[in-house]
Amino acid sequence: MTATIDSPFTERSTELLTAVLLGEDHHREHGFWRRLIATEPFRRPDRPTTGQRLRLAYDRLRALNDGLVHGLDGDVDDGLATGPDGGARLAADPRALAALHEWLGPVDPALTTVAGIHYNLFLGSLLDHDGPGRRDLSDFLRLRSTGTFLCTEVAHGNDAAAIETIARYDRARDGFVLHTPHAGAQKFMPNTSPAGGPKAGLVAARLLVDGADHGVFLFLVPLTDAERPLPGVRVRRLPARMGSPVDHCLTSFERVLVGRDALLAGDHGRIGDDGVFSSAVGNRRRRLLASIGRVTAGKISMSACAVGSARATLAVAVRYGVHRHVSGPRGTGQVPVMAHRSHHGPLVRAMATVFAMSLLHRRALDHWEAARGDAAETCREDAERLVAVAKGWITWQARSVIVECRERCGAQALLENNGMSALLTGVEGAITAEGDNLAIHAKAAAEMLLAAEPAGRAVPSGGEPGELSDPRFLVGLLAALERIWFDRAGRRMGSAPHGDPLARWNAASGPALRGVEAHAHRQAAEAFTDAAQRLPQGRAREQLTWLQRLFALDRIALGSGDLLAAGYMTPHQVRELPDAADRLIAALVDRLPELADAFALPAELLADWPIAGEGYVDAYDDPEAAWHRNGGGDLATVAAERRER
Repeated sequence: MTATIDSPFTERSTELLTAVLLGEDHHREHGFWRRLIATEPFRRPDRPTTGQRLRLAYDRLRALNDGLVHGLDGDVDDGLATGPDGGARLAADPRALAALHEWLGPVDPALTTVAGIHYNLFLGSLLDHDGPGRRDLSDFLRLRSTGTFLCTEVAHGNDAAAIETIARYDRARDGFVLHTPHAGAQKFMPNTSPAGGPKAGLVAARLLVDGADHGVFLFLVPLTDAERPLPGVRVRRLPARMGSPVDHCLTSFERVLVGRDALLAGDHGRIGDDGVFSSAVGNRRRRLLASIGRVTAGKISMSACAVGSARATLAVAVRYGVHRHVSGPRGTGQVPVMAHRSHHGPLVRAMATVFAMSLLHRRALDHWEAARGDAAETCREDAERLVAVAKGWITWQARSVIVECRERCGAQALLENNGMSALLTGVEGAITAEGDNLAIHAKAAAEMLLAAEPAGRAVPSGGEPGELSDPRFLVGLLAALERIWFDRAGRRMGSAPHGDPLARWNAASGPALRGVEAHAHRQAAEAFTDAAQRLPQGRAREQLTWLQRLFALDRIALGSGDLLAAGYMTPHQVRELPDAADRLIAALVDRLPELADAFALPAELLADWPIAGEGYVDAYDDPEAAWHRNGGGDLATVAAERRER
């Protein structure tokens, strides 16, 4: 097992793969955040209590914001425009928001949560609806007040159109009265307590004008000062959430009056000077979607957070696997644990998955950013659907990768100071945030099922016959699997009783959801192809193609029976799948350190995870122990010699 790879040739390959993962202009897109997390405020401190960790998250948020306002030390073009309105520039830049989550996620999941809410959901919504200049945002840009976002209620999560918090227009006072009518309408959202200083929130509430319900809109509402909730606002801390110190709360309102300008108005709805409501959008559901449009950027950010966390965890697991020695077969002495196929096989597969996650994330981000300027509504809908599919698949895959890496690192990875346990609980939050994964995949499945062409056999793009060594053929098989699952869903829906929409959906939902999963696999495999075509012939392209083939083979194996039955694969190819995957694992194992280096993780970040270092045993040393007296003993000498090796 090769521990390190050091040559100009492989350094160039690593740089090329970094550009594949982070973008060709990654120094500008990611440079600010990579430098930020390497600074002292973001190093791992010893903060044992939940309260101390929560204070640290807000302290870091201020350090981040100071960097946006004043820049970071050193004359470096990080590609992020800093200055007094640095926070607003960040909120208006979807790539910068994604990069924020990609790099902060592995460092501090709690910080990532409060930063994402403040800059994307809060500031971003204000800018989207009001445009620059309508409001004085200086308190929020200087973090004299932190922004929160209150949409989910105890009784309403994914069905946000049904939320029950009320905002009644008061003609006499020309303002809105916010009220929580019952326990189920309490807001069930993070960070609305006074922790970290004064807070203001964008509250999703049902707009009532003269008794008429016009749907859900956002209202800017001051929530707390530095010590307590403001009059009429009730905030209660929820029980501690697994792994997270964020101040998750129940928030309710007792006839809180806010001014006319509290409403985030726009074409989707406004109150005129005459007190009359008007809207260019006749559908209340579409008004809601216009109000909470920042949730799409939030989905992209959740994908980015999951990608960054999975990459960091895998990089640590690879390093630990090289440094940790165990007894080898009889007569061979000690070998790195990574030398065993049972150990490195799952990590090589995780590497293929993490590259797929990264490429799908960037593909979804590119499509969505392009669609934002497209006048065609169908283009925007397709891009938003890809964002939703990617968010669900990527965050689920991140959980699997982090669990696998944690297990490969044994008991030490359960300790908080080795970072993995916090990232596992952090990705659980991403799975639920901005729409529960199953719910958003179910919505995508229903849309894709209704849009599907009539059932019929598709022809793999690689042509017939195909070879398992041909990436084009493998991508074609993934496309065939997607078609098979949606055809099956269509047949099931057609056989269900007409006139019972729920029964029809229940009959189709299982295979339709498998179709969405297959769609994610195909999109990721196509993203591999696009990335490989941009690389010159050589080591980097070879490695990327191997990863693509391994990723595709593992997903094809799950549906090989269907592909065989439909005539897309031969019996010989089905039997060959495990051996083809194993050969790729054998070819890639010695490349794992090089591939992990392509993640471009700052040395300071890795230094904060003891098991990432070759001398990880030193983190557990006891300066008062016997081995430090009288020259130690035989076992201490053996340990020292092993470290030297």
